[in-house]
Amino acid sequence: MRLFFILTAFGLGWPPAFSQQPASRPNIILILADDLGWADLSCYGNRFNETPALDSLARRGLRFTRAYAACPVCSPSRTAILTGQTPARAGVTDWLPGRKSVTGSVPSDKVLSAETAQFLDPALPTLPRTLRERGYATVQVGKWHLGEHTDRTRYAPTAYGFDVALKARTASGANDPNGGPEYHTDRLTDEALGWMENHLRQPGGTQPFFLYLAHDAVHIPIRTKPGLLRKYQAKQAAMAGDSAFKNPHYAALLESLDQNVGRVMALLRRTGLDRNTIVIFTSDNGGLHVEEGPLTPATSNAPLRGGKGYTYEGGVRVPFLAYLPGVATTPGVSDEIVWGADFFPTLCALAGVPVPDGAVVDGRNVADALRGGKAPERPLFWHYPHYSNQKSTPSGAVRMGDWKLVESYETGRRELFNLRRDPGETHDLAAQHPRETSKLARLLDEYRRRVGAKMPLPKPASQP
Repeated sequence: MRLFFILTAFGLGWPPAFSQQPASRPNIILILADDLGWADLSCYGNRFNETPALDSLARRGLRFTRAYAACPVCSPSRTAILTGQTPARAGVTDWLPGRKSVTGSVPSDKVLSAETAQFLDPALPTLPRTLRERGYATVQVGKWHLGEHTDRTRYAPTAYGFDVALKARTASGANDPNGGPEYHTDRLTDEALGWMENHLRQPGGTQPFFLYLAHDAVHIPIRTKPGLLRKYQAKQAAMAGDSAFKNPHYAALLESLDQNVGRVMALLRRTGLDRNTIVIFTSDNGGLHVEEGPLTPATSNAPLRGGKGYTYEGGVRVPFLAYLPGVATTPGVSDEIVWGADFFPTLCALAGVPVPDGAVVDGRNVADALRGGKAPERPLFWHYPHYSNQKSTPSGAVRMGDWKLVESYETGRRELFNLRRDPGETHDLAAQHPRETSKLARLLDEYRRRVGAKMPLPKPASQP
């Protein structure tokens, strides 16, 4: 891999035989970060973290300011990305195996968390299976988190349409068994780059591919490279009087992730793949803003409220960068509303592949928005009937236009916010706008009934 960087640095590139000519259908690379907050990238205004590769991707493509994950925790969001269904419809509504499965109900819980499926149903139509059936090579690299804890074979990525599933061989920051240092984020990218290089060398190297690169970063535990950590510790000292949130450990981990996105983009440029490859970068949920282990809180989602585990904006609004080759976007920033369930129909449309007949898909085709146009207007729903590790309580939410309603499943309390005027959800307008509150509450209730959402149950009096 060092030879690759030498070739890149001197502009020599790959030999002509190792490049791909543009094909009729685009390659697709979906890079998913874990627990990366909406306000963490420098292209989103962060003054402490440095993310030059992602900033470059944003300049070459489109940066969305109102993009959402389908859930404030990981497994349900990944379910929506792969199936186009909201987590409540698919039945996976908590991280797997889930807090209830691990700890059960605790005395402070006022209700019993709803049950969640322990795996993604393999019978559901998925994005990788749909693309593979239309001639795409499909590969998954990194975190899966959709049932392998139950059965590593039956619920592995290859059961859902991926030809190949690749994992790093060591834990983040751990030493390689052979004695050399190996960093988990680097290793996952090594696997992805190695697969692409090998794919290009094959006789069918012009076959379009779908690469789903799911990083563990920037999820805890936060392990960093010493050199980057020292850089941010020095920067923290230099910015002592600045009010920006500063976590040098988290910033160093994030820069490692950014460097590896840069490695992917460099390979695309040097092989000519960038002429026919769609690249999407996003996160599975908002950033970890509370204490949960060493070196946390990891980040702040300010000016948004809350974070991972919460249905407030900080838990569900995420960074979203889209690069479509040959598409000029001006000015490079979009305020259109898109979310995780849109991936399936949108990427199928961009690939010229129809969504399977009979597939129930809640997401919408937002390909026009990725080209700098408009996204369809529709309500977005979140259903999180669980207590989270981040101390949130069961809740649901709906956004329609500028209005958002958040409903507590413990107390029934409903909060109403105007996100255009108050993106930080600081002013509850439910009392001032009862008609809007009732309208959104009715939409949320109808949605839960329509998809068969499981709700929390009353806590038996015999439990403390």
